Amino acid sequence: MVDRANRPSALNAPSAAAPDAQVDITGTGASSKVTATLPSGESVEVLLYGATVTSWKSNGGKTENLWLSDKAALDGSKPVRGGIPVVFPVFGPPPKSGHATSTLAQHGFARGSRWEFLGKSTSEDALDSSSVKLDFGLYSSGISEEARKAWPLDFGLVYSVTLSKDSLQTMINVCNEGESSFEFQFLLHTYLKVKDISKVAINGLLGVEYVDKVLNASTHSQTDKSVTITGEVDRVYSKIPQNTTTVVEDGSPRFDVVRDNLQDTVVWNPWTEKAAAMGDFSPDSGFKEMVCVEVGAVNGWQKLEKGEVFEGGQTIKSLL
Repeated sequence: MVDRANRPSALNAPSAAAPDAQVDITGTGASSKVTATLPSGESVEVLLYGATVTSWKSNGGKTENLWLSDKAALDGSKPVRGGIPVVFPVFGPPPKSGHATSTLAQHGFARGSRWEFLGKSTSEDALDSSSVKLDFGLYSSGISEEARKAWPLDFGLVYSVTLSKDSLQTMINVCNEGESSFEFQFLLHTYLKVKDISKVAINGLLGVEYVDKVLNASTHSQTDKSVTITGEVDRVYSKIPQNTTTVVEDGSPRFDVVRDNLQDTVVWNPWTEKAAAMGDFSPDSGFKEMVCVEVGAVNGWQKLEKGEVFEGGQTIKSLL
């Protein structure tokens, strides 16, 4: 029996019938992608490499909500810069030694592996607002030999991307399919698209303790109501009591990021020097039009015994 503490709350995904959402698979090999479009025009694109969401358009398909680098690799040659990369089973550089993830690459292997498209399901709610759910799978048998050697544990991941008229839900299901327990971290490295970073405020983190990676990983408490971006920001907020973080732009709410069974959020913007130093970050001034609000379980480790399952994720609401 799975411990309820590892389960998410009841999801707000619509139920019942079948609207005419269109789902297409294009490209070949590592550049294959799945595109889903609702009858009202909203769309989502997911690259099979990394199961990376590379585009999410709301407002009838007129408003792009995710930032994607002009130089993002979409051919499977390296993890995607932008969109929503999936980080598993370790966040950031792994522990230097003594942990099962110690020999893995930064952010683990999920974002650099080719996932399987498991299929789609559609639904419609009482207001005739349709949604479409896309499921993607990654298993221990499907990762590279190098990753398998570094992390020789048996697991199954199912990643569900649900597009609704005004929201995008991304949920992970982690199953321990082996005989021994394992520990992992998980994060959705979401790049939100904004018009002007100088006019952005992030609310919902007041009083929360965070580790500031810009200030030598020192620990602080959020004393201002809003987090504003005026230079490089790389903060890990942990044990957040409320589930919603709001991105406000020019005084108006732009996004609600709602965590489900996840307690941590990373706020990141590389600013001038870091952006210029990353070869796949383009344009160099792109940091002015993005902010990462990354939900996850990265403060310590999640542990699963044989047969146990962990589920968690987010719903992002576009408030335009």
